[in-house]
Amino acid sequence: MSELKIAVVPVTPFQQNCSIVWDETTKRGAVIDPGGDLPRILAALEELEVTAEKIILTHGHIDHAAGAADLAEQLKVPVEGPHIGDKFLLDDLVANGERTGIPGKAVTPSRWLEEGDSVDIGGIPFEVLHVPGHTPGHVVLFSRDNSFALVGDTLFQRSVGRTDFPYGDHDQLITGIKTKLLPLGDSVTILPGHGSASTIGTEKRSNPYIR
Repeated sequence: MSELKIAVVPVTPFQQNCSIVWDETTKRGAVIDPGGDLPRILAALEELEVTAEKIILTHGHIDHAAGAADLAEQLKVPVEGPHIGDKFLLDDLVANGERTGIPGKAVTPSRWLEEGDSVDIGGIPFEVLHVPGHTPGHVVLFSRDNSFALVGDTLFQRSVGRTDFPYGDHDQLITGIKTKLLPLGDSVTILPGHGSASTIGTEKRSNPYIR
């Protein structure tokens, strides 16, 4: 019987929630959104005694993806996600890193993710939802068996992702949240890319952007 475990390693000056997700029975898992501070991520993997079998990206922003290429090389694992709509962001990580002060390296995933795909994390299946608006290729990962979703920068505690980028689309983001995330169920725990975890039910009641 699989037992889902999650550990959060805040990384970069943006305090992005890099997540280590694994099956406690097998100690196999994945690193989600390694935006930087790789020594901290590697130390956490060692302390947790988790074997990371892949890296998964929810989207292509620097604080989520800057360290993916180097970490994949060090761990000798593939990178999966996000949706190909974020390819331009992943290609621009070096220049974006120079602008933000976060060292970045361009990364090309071995697998782009699409709506309806499934990703395996330590033997636990996660459904892929394509929820653009914050970025064109943003994906959400949902474990139906565990009522748990990694939502990246789509939905936060009492807030939603920024859309004031040239490629952002607030209406598209809100539509995606309302049609794809809220129907997952009130009891579903969400872990965003920044800040504290919440539940779908809590956000339906208290989030001013989606009430």
